[in-house]
Amino acid sequence: MIPAKAYAAFDPTSPLGPFSLERREVGEHDVLIDIKYCGVCHSDLHQVRDEWGGAMYPLVPGHEIVGVVTKVGAAVKKFREGDLAGVGCFVDSCRTCDSCKEGLEQYCEVQNVGTYNSLERDGKTITYGGYSSQIVVDENYTLKVPESLDLARAAPLLCAGITTYSPIMQWKIGEGHRVGIMGLGGLGHMAVKIAAAKGADVTVLSTSPNKKQDALDLGAHNFAVTKDEATLKQLRNSFDFIIDTVSAPHDYNLYLSMLKRDGTMILLGAPPEPSTVAGFSLIARRKRLVGSMIGGIPETQEMLDFCAEHNIMSDIELIKMEDINEAYERMLRSDVKYRFVIDMASL
Repeated sequence: MIPAKAYAAFDPTSPLGPFSLERREVGEHDVLIDIKYCGVCHSDLHQVRDEWGGAMYPLVPGHEIVGVVTKVGAAVKKFREGDLAGVGCFVDSCRTCDSCKEGLEQYCEVQNVGTYNSLERDGKTITYGGYSSQIVVDENYTLKVPESLDLARAAPLLCAGITTYSPIMQWKIGEGHRVGIMGLGGLGHMAVKIAAAKGADVTVLSTSPNKKQDALDLGAHNFAVTKDEATLKQLRNSFDFIIDTVSAPHDYNLYLSMLKRDGTMILLGAPPEPSTVAGFSLIARRKRLVGSMIGGIPETQEMLDFCAEHNIMSDIELIKMEDINEAYERMLRSDVKYRFVIDMASL
């Protein structure tokens, strides 16, 4: 076994603290990654505090992982020692279901193995995430990180980047489309950058007037304050697509009214309570309300290559490992632009 240092949650209410763990030995298809940076996703906070249920403590979060390959198994073909590598939200799947065969491992119909707080396919080994010094992952679930990307700013692409890239590709959003982006946080700011790079006309929809300049600086073409009644009237029947990244409760019907006929509203955020959708919000103009999450391995690699080509990276605040508990509190207050990333050299 390979000893590794980490930070873990030991129960739902105590601060995260130092933890020692063991990674498996490098198998013939595995790579050992020396983790350089790990992004801090809002889902880390939910899982640590057991807000979604099923937390297995000690819990080591982190699924926006980038680092350097330091050892490869005998049968590995994709990586060599010294390569930059990334690990996203899952590290294995059944490999045989229709979704896995189509490169949609995130929708595995048997068992998608999460990077942390999950069980390996043996049904008993708990996975530990990227708030750690090293990780061992099968090469087939490991991504090649282009060298042109700033490594720290590339880390959030493994979750926030692919979560927004995947629906943009699924619904072929690009030139000729008018797109509304709801929310300007970790997901929203990536949606703005990617949709704009695809050639779409991008409007940020926000309840906060003070975010206008930030939205424009990120590449948005327009900004609209959704608390303003006059603005809401002007936006009716305006958008081909709305990408909803908001996890707080909000009125879906209000935003559905902004779609054109045959328009699509894509849910990426997950409010804690069920939301009411009026039938006529969809029926009257043949509108669609759909959901999406992360991408599979092929699409995630495609996203990384696209971001390298267009120089797209996350806007981050680099923190030390010891600052993670403060970062969680700040994240709750939306006090980050737009993603915390841990410098693992501080572990």
